Amino acid sequence: MRDDIRAVLRGQRIETPSWAYGNSGTRFKVFAQQGVPRDPYEKLADAAQVHAFTGVAPAVALHIPWDRVDDYAGLARYAAGLGVEIGAINSNVFQDDDYRLGSVTNPDPAVRRKALGHLLECVDIMDATGSATLKLWFSDGTNYPGQDDIRARQDRLAEALAAVYARLGDGQRLLLEYKLFEPAFYLTDVPDWGTAYAHCLKLGDKARVVVDTGHHAPGTNIEFIVAFLLREGRLGGFDFNSRFYADDDLMVGAADPFQLFRIMYEVVRGGGLGPHVAFMLDQCHNIEPKIAGQIRSVMNVQEATAKALLVDVGALAAAQAAGDVLGANAVLMDAYDTDVRPLLAEVRAEMGLDPDPMAAYARSGYFEKIRADRVGGTQAGWGA
Repeated sequence: MRDDIRAVLRGQRIETPSWAYGNSGTRFKVFAQQGVPRDPYEKLADAAQVHAFTGVAPAVALHIPWDRVDDYAGLARYAAGLGVEIGAINSNVFQDDDYRLGSVTNPDPAVRRKALGHLLECVDIMDATGSATLKLWFSDGTNYPGQDDIRARQDRLAEALAAVYARLGDGQRLLLEYKLFEPAFYLTDVPDWGTAYAHCLKLGDKARVVVDTGHHAPGTNIEFIVAFLLREGRLGGFDFNSRFYADDDLMVGAADPFQLFRIMYEVVRGGGLGPHVAFMLDQCHNIEPKIAGQIRSVMNVQEATAKALLVDVGALAAAQAAGDVLGANAVLMDAYDTDVRPLLAEVRAEMGLDPDPMAAYARSGYFEKIRADRVGGTQAGWGA
C-alpha cells in the first residue's frame, strides 16, 4: 500500500500562480519586497524554483493583462527551457474603470462587448501558449437593492459565457469560479457553486466549476461541494488558499489544515487526483517571502494528500455500514493524526530531491541572487 501511495504522491501536480510572485497586500496597502519579478519572464523563473525543490509544481498560471507579452509562444518556449509550462489563463475584467457597474453583466452593451473581447483574447493566448484551461472569475454584482435587474444580469452572463464556450478549441476547457461577496456587496452575479454549476451544465461538458477555498460563507462545508461536483463530473479544479474571516488568500492549510485534509479525502474518494481536476494555488503573499511561501503551500497540499491516501477505506466503510459513528470518525482521525513528513521525505529522495524543500531553497542562494540582480525597473504587483 505504501508503494501505491508513494507513486500517487510522485505523480501529483500543483499549479502555482504568477501573481503570487509579485507584490501584493490588502485594500489598504501593497507591500514591496526585494527581489520581486519585474516581468512575466522573471515570474516564471521564480516559479521554476518552486518546481525544482518540490518536484510537483510544473505549471504556472498566467493572469492577463498582468502577464501580457508581445510573443506568447515565445513565453511558452521560455517556460519550457526552465522546466515548467504555462497553465491556466486567467482573465481580468475587474480592474478597468469601465467595469465599475460590471463587465459581462454591465447594463451598457459597449462595456459588455469590451469585456467579451478580452475573454476571447484570453482564448487566443491559450492557443499561443498551449494552455488547455481558461479560468473565469467575475467581480460583477451590485451594491444596493434595485441597482440593476438581477435576472437580466444572469441573462447577460449566460450570453457571454456561451460566446466564450463556442470559441474553445479541441482539448480546451472553461473553469467558472464563484465568490460569495467582494467587491460587490449586495449581490454577486456568480456567488456560489450552485450558480456556477447551473451555468456550466447549460454550456456543456467543457465547462467545469473551480472551487476557491476562501470564497465561502463561514462554516460552509466545502468538502460536500467537492464531493457533489466530483460525483457529477463537474469539478474542474481548485484555487487553494486559507482564510480566517473572508477571502484572505493565505497559504493553503495555514488556517484549517483539518479542513484541507477533509477536502482531499473527498478528492481521493471521488477519483479527483487525475489530470481532469487542476490543483491550483491562488494566494497573495502580503508579508511572507514569495517563493518560500509557495513552496510551503505546495508542501501543505502534499501533506494533506498523503494523509487522505492513508485513510483505511475498508475499515471506514465497515464502520459506516455498521452505523459505528465513533469508529468511523476514528478511522479518519487516525489518518489525519499520522505524521506523513517522513513518508514525503522518502518520496522526494526517490525523485532525486532534497527531503526538505524549504531548507534546500534557503541554502540555494537563489533569493540572494535575485535580490542583487533585480534592482531598478518596475516590480510586478497588483495591476502589473
